[in-house]
Amino acid sequence: MPSPVLAEVVRSGFVEGRHRGSLVVLAADGSVEQALGDVAAPVFPRSTNKPMQAAAILRAGLDLSGERLALAAASHSGEAFHLDLVRTMLAEHGLSAELLQTPPDLPLDPQEAEHYLAAGNVRDPLTMNCSGKHTAMLAACALNGWPLETYLAQDHPLQQLILDVVRTAGGEDVAHIGTDGCGAPLMSLSLTGLARAYRHFVLAEPGTPERRVADAMRAHPEYVAGTRRPDTWLMRALPGTLSKMGAEAVQALALPDGRALAFKIDDGAGRTLGPVLARVLRGMGVEDAVLARIEDVPLHGGGSRVGEVRAAF
Repeated sequence: MPSPVLAEVVRSGFVEGRHRGSLVVLAADGSVEQALGDVAAPVFPRSTNKPMQAAAILRAGLDLSGERLALAAASHSGEAFHLDLVRTMLAEHGLSAELLQTPPDLPLDPQEAEHYLAAGNVRDPLTMNCSGKHTAMLAACALNGWPLETYLAQDHPLQQLILDVVRTAGGEDVAHIGTDGCGAPLMSLSLTGLARAYRHFVLAEPGTPERRVADAMRAHPEYVAGTRRPDTWLMRALPGTLSKMGAEAVQALALPDGRALAFKIDDGAGRTLGPVLARVLRGMGVEDAVLARIEDVPLHGGGSRVGEVRAAF
């Protein structure tokens, strides 16, 4: 059976496209309150796994906090303050940028990419949006005397620690391990397990690795995403909210009372994330001007607005 339609593309009053996907909402007690589509099948959470990777880095003994810990869990936009802190962290731990195994890339934010290219720069591993996470991974390996050259291997001690954190936070086994866009091992979870993991992070005891990651991300959301990113806007506007997107249109979020959600759009259309997320949050009783901001995804024709991407459930 096909997944339900979660978003539709409307141009000049005509629905020209539909995006299907699956979505789960957990109540404050962790029970499933709403489920659309198959929320028990494994998916690759992509960068929504980053809080769990950052928690494992803390469990490996690396003492990060504040902006540095937020950047370790980031899909950063490649803004100057992101890249400056990556360089600072490398220097603080005696690491060279040549050790980064992130693929060369442009800044994730389109405006930053334009400025970067106009300045005569080229794709670089440090500019890739996962460079903060990889820097923290390398620093944890250096601290423990683990091999740096193979820090992305599935059987590396750090990646095995990450696997354990993902299993524990998600409350289920990892059915598949693949390779993420940044080259790191990618552990699958069901959407229910992913929502459960975010709930686990916001409700964790203060001082635990999970709570430290959640607190750092919520205190410094610009370092998790960027100044022009919905995750940043949400965490700034809704205090205590933990929000993280992932590639291929995955989104996870937890409210401070333990309610949580996760969804994935089947065709990976990232333009659907804001409209779908705003619709779900309103259904959960959240009302704030930020929802109108994140759900506004216009379509243009001839330089003028002629339609939009909107939620359809």
